[in-house]
Amino acid sequence: MRIGVIGTGRIGTIHANTLSRHREVGSLILTDAEPARATELALRLGETAAPGVEEIFRWGVDAVVITTATSAHAELIGRAARSGLPVFCEKPIALDLAGTLAAIAEVETAGTVLQMGFQRRFDAGYTGAREAVRSGRLGRLHTVRAVTSDQAPPPASWLPVSGGLFRDALIHDFDVLRWVTGREVADVYAAGSDAGPAMFRAAGDVDTAAAVLTLDDGTLATATATRLNGAGYDVRMELAGELDQIVVGLDDRTPIASTEPTGPPAADKPWTGFLERFGPAYEAELIAFVDVVRGGRPNPCDGREALQALRIAEACEVSRRERRAVSLAEIPAAPEARGTPGA
Repeated sequence: MRIGVIGTGRIGTIHANTLSRHREVGSLILTDAEPARATELALRLGETAAPGVEEIFRWGVDAVVITTATSAHAELIGRAARSGLPVFCEKPIALDLAGTLAAIAEVETAGTVLQMGFQRRFDAGYTGAREAVRSGRLGRLHTVRAVTSDQAPPPASWLPVSGGLFRDALIHDFDVLRWVTGREVADVYAAGSDAGPAMFRAAGDVDTAAAVLTLDDGTLATATATRLNGAGYDVRMELAGELDQIVVGLDDRTPIASTEPTGPPAADKPWTGFLERFGPAYEAELIAFVDVVRGGRPNPCDGREALQALRIAEACEVSRRERRAVSLAEIPAAPEARGTPGA
């Protein structure tokens, strides 16, 4: 199997390393907007660098992995679909619903595969939570609390093209909330604060946000995020039911300290970022993609799943801007775009 990797930044480098070691992958062709970066990685891995995207398609590959800037995702997904190639793409498909729906339509018209990179679906903790909910261990689920806190903010140049805190960060919580619970979000109420560094206000973004989400069975969920959590990188999900309560992301590296006299001590080596915290999950999702390409398993996260997460993020943005509750029914989607949570 020969795979083209388009984009060799942080995530692209991780994915290229994973694929280069995979026994079913014979070779890689790497390209990047900065050709020297792709060449350097190709030399390090013993793979081939291409001058640009054109060569990826002209030289011939069996599948494509897209880890470019978000603005290029939809066009590259469409091009791969028209070439009959299966695609793995980092989230999101696009920063708007129109671009997302157009790319999905191209994939479905071509009958090809699009697997989206929501890596939390491959994390051991979230997988365990899904199993606990689905097995009935918790009884009736009544409350979910999700947290995503970055230790340090991204570069100021990234903020205007990131899509904002809901679409860039909390979208992971929205996706995994559906995946773990098996329920859809019915409505949201969201707020945000830009009281931190001025670069967030300049970009029209917020540095901290919170949302209350009502699921279609009445379960209540909260999702909070911040770019300024100095203690460390903190990603957790608490799920409370009538019979039991569990938490994802609580271990000896969770950057949280107890004020109780007998509470656990603060972490000696707190998580510092998503690449470190979710390293095994990033590897697992690419291994899954190879299996999908080979026909060994169904697609674990298709474009319709990504669309549903984006619709929730869009609803939160509307709610924040207009200071009101927003029903998901207000957010446009193709008539058939219902998604199947956790498909």
